[in-house]
This record gives sequence, structure tokens and C-alpha cells, in this order.
Amino acid sequence: MAGRGQVPMMQPQVIVLKEGTDTSQGVPQLLSNISACLAVCDTIRTTLGPRGMDKLIVDGQGRVTISNDGATIMKLLDVVQPAARTLVDIARAQDAEVGDGTTSVVLLAGELLKEVKEFVEEGVSSQVIIRGFRRAAELAIERIGQLAVSVDRVDAAEARALLEKCAATSMNSKLIGSQKEFFTKMVVDAVMRLDQDQLNEDMIGIKKIPGGAMQDSLLVDGVAFKKSFSYAGFEQQPKAFDSPRIVCLNVELELKAEKDNAEVRVDRVADYQAIVDAEWKIIFDKLDAIMATGANVVLSRLPIGDLATQYFADRNVFCAGRVSKDDLDRVCEATGCRIQSTTTDLTAAHLGTCERFEERQIGGQRFNMFRGCPEAKTCTIVLRGGAEQFIDEVERSLHDSIMVVRRAIKSHAVVAGGGAIEMELSRYLRESARRIEEKQQLIITAVAKALEVVPRQLCENAGFDTTDFITQLRARHAQDPDRFRWYGVDIEEEAVSDMFEKFVWEPALVKINAIASATEAACLVLSVDETVSSQKSQDPMAAGRPMPGR
Repeated sequence: MAGRGQVPMMQPQVIVLKEGTDTSQGVPQLLSNISACLAVCDTIRTTLGPRGMDKLIVDGQGRVTISNDGATIMKLLDVVQPAARTLVDIARAQDAEVGDGTTSVVLLAGELLKEVKEFVEEGVSSQVIIRGFRRAAELAIERIGQLAVSVDRVDAAEARALLEKCAATSMNSKLIGSQKEFFTKMVVDAVMRLDQDQLNEDMIGIKKIPGGAMQDSLLVDGVAFKKSFSYAGFEQQPKAFDSPRIVCLNVELELKAEKDNAEVRVDRVADYQAIVDAEWKIIFDKLDAIMATGANVVLSRLPIGDLATQYFADRNVFCAGRVSKDDLDRVCEATGCRIQSTTTDLTAAHLGTCERFEERQIGGQRFNMFRGCPEAKTCTIVLRGGAEQFIDEVERSLHDSIMVVRRAIKSHAVVAGGGAIEMELSRYLRESARRIEEKQQLIITAVAKALEVVPRQLCENAGFDTTDFITQLRARHAQDPDRFRWYGVDIEEEAVSDMFEKFVWEPALVKINAIASATEAACLVLSVDETVSSQKSQDPMAAGRPMPGR
């Protein structure tokens, strides 16, 4: 009877995480992450290839961006889903590393996840899939190394032709595709003017001037930047020099009113006049020190006032103040001068030079140009066009092409584009999978099918019969892998053609980096089995509230 009427003891509830924390785990969480990644891929899927569409994106401040560049779109989408942000990261990494293939790498990562989604639903371990992905990536990258064609660089004309073909291929899918012959020559000329050992793309300046046509764009062999704000007396200064002596300063050459500098109490007018005379003596000492070096072009990051402007004009010296840091750094690197923060002990050794300096009118703006710079190889591309968004997209397109040409110079190996290399890798992986007796055979076969997303999407964006083209490509590559290894989708002829003979070339490094990045991103998504997200406090004062007992 002792046990009657007693309430059974309840197990105490153990709270480990903060109240309101959301936890998701298991297969449903993994499938949710895969679905989020596929949703992101569907957003940029239609931008691939020469017939790809553009996206118009309006950010929170109302700024409008029109682009079909994968990295730009992914950055502006502001993806908040944690797993899907992995695709944003690989797009940025691809853009920073090789400059091209940003859309392809995102599509490939999404297609890999799509192909193995069925295996995840059937209960296949994620680790089995990850091992299969990595083995397939190793086989694919090894095959690219075997297929890549190394171009001999002994012949300068042949080497330049290679670079132009690589640049033209990267422009095919861009807004400037219709003018690729014009911009291809400009991009190759710009990269060839750089130091061929360093190939620092920062030494290629890009300036944008609204108005005119794309064909009005020009390449300046040296440094060019827009004329800065100027004071009275500027028009009296000479606007051109041969072999000028250039000094770059971080000094303010402006006479400010005494009331702006300090408060001084004086008893006599003569004392006040002495202070004014001292101010004038200081600035004239600075100007005389600059003139003593023999400089005839003076640049400064800080303002050059009307007194200094007229002083230089009277002595046939050109000056420009408020020059941006980037432009001044490029002038210093190109001409050999160094930025001086004082005029004390300023000597001729601190000056730089170039073959020609001139101020030139381009469109509605005036530009200062330094040509024939001896110290460092540099150049400036001046872009013209209609709408501001149009010029911005041209700049992004040229950046991708410049990066591709840089990689082509460093890497001697190229492969064919147009989906040819992806179809050959797909065939190779299918054959390799037949010799594997483990579960990874299914995973490698899935990777082989995922690689077909590039030619399939090229056909779909161009309005072709996707099924017909993919079956033709599969048949050609299977019939004679040596003869038809470079067969891909020819957008212009609307047929299956040898893309290597069509000169649709890409650096092999672009494909290697895309496959490696897409595989790692897919493995990262598959390795996450639980997501813990902490909710932010709804009380805005909670963050500043003191702890109890303090």
C-alpha cells in the first residue's frame, strides 16, 4: 500500500542551447541544404554561354547592376542560407584565382549535389559519396593534364595568337562579345605591356568615361587619370612636356586663413602682420624647394591652392592636387619617383620621368597622361560607352579576359571550350567507373553525368534541342575518343563541331580549378549533418544590459 497515491518522478529537462535556438539535423537537413544550393544555381543557370541572359539586380540602396558575370551576381544576391553561401565563396575564389569560369563552377557544384540527392534519400552514407567525389576529381584533373595541348612560345606571333584566342573565348559570353575582335587586341596589348615576370594586374588601370561608342575606347601606354580639381591660374600652365621631371607629394600647398588655423591674441598690428608674413614665408619656402629640384610636373594627394597654382604657372610648371592614392601610386611605380611627405631635403634623386606627359580631352573630360614610363611596365584602358551600367559591365568583362590572358601566359597548356572538355571527361569517367567494384562506381558515374551540365546548358540557353545535341556528343566521343575528343557545341553554326579547330580555347588551369573548387564545395555541403542557428534577441537593450548581481 506504500506505493499507492505517489506521483511518479519526472526526468528533469536538460537545456544545453539558448532558448529560441533552431537546430536541424539528419537527412532532412542535408536535403534542405542541397535544395538551397540548387535554388541558387537555377538563378544563374541562364547566364552561361554566348547566348546567356543578363540579370538586373537592384540592391538595398537602389543601385542597379546589369551583369551576366557569375561572381558579380553571386555577390549581389546576398544569400543568407549558410550552406548555399558556399557557392558564393567558390565563385569569388574562381574569379580571384583565374578570373573566368565563375558560372561554370557554381553550376557544376549544384549539378554534383543534384545527381547524388537520390543516393542521400536512399540512405547512402555521405562519406561514401565524398570519397567518390574526390576520386572522380582526381581522375578528371589527371585526364585534363593528359589532354591539354601545350603551345610553343618560341614564335612570338604564335604566342600572341594563342593569347588572343583565349581572350576571345572568355568574351564570347559577355556583353562585349559583338566587339571581341576590337577588345581582344586591346586586352592582349595591355597584358603584354606588363612586367612578364610579375604580371601584376593592378598596373592596368581602367577608367570609364560615359558617352561615345565602345569603339572609341583606347589603350594608353602608361598612366592616365582624370584631371583633378584646379584653381585659378591652372589654364596658364603648360599642358605637355617631353621627358618631364615628376615629383609626387603628400603635402598641402595651400595658404589657409589664419582664423582657420589657430586663435592668436596680439596687442599690436605689427605682431599680427609678422604672423601673416610667417605663413606666407612657410608656403613660399615649400614652393622654392620644389622648384630647386628642377621638377616641371608636380602631383600631390593633398590640395594645391590658388597661390601655388599661380606660382607654378608663372614658372611654366604643371601641377595637380587631390590626386587619388591609386593613381599616384601607379605614377610612382611607373616613373620611378617616390611620394614625399615633406619638401625638406627634397632632391633631384626623388624625381621620376617618362617620355611624354600631356593633358588630353577625351569626351567631356580631360585626362593627364604619362607615356613611355621606364621604371615599370604599365598601361591604362579608357572605356567609352552609353549608360553607366553598360560601361561597368564592360569593365567586369575586360577584367575576366585580362585574368585569363595572365593565366595563359603563366600556363602553356590550353583545352577546347564549348563543352568539349566536359564531354570528354564524362566519357572517361564512365569508362573508369566500370573498372571499380565498390559503391564509388555509382558516385563516379553520377559525376560523369553532372559534367554534362555545361554543354547541356549551352544548348538550352541558345535555344537548341538539348537532347539531340547531347546524344550526338556522347556518340562522337564514344566512337573515336582520339579523333572526336574536342567536339563540342558550336553556337554560331548550330552544330556539333571540333572546337579546337574553331579556336575556342581556354587555359587548362581554368577547368582544373573549376572542377577542384566545385568538388570541394559539394563535399563541404554533404559533410554537414546538423545546423544550429541562434536567434538574435528581440530586445534591443538586451546587449547593453548588465549581468545580474553586478
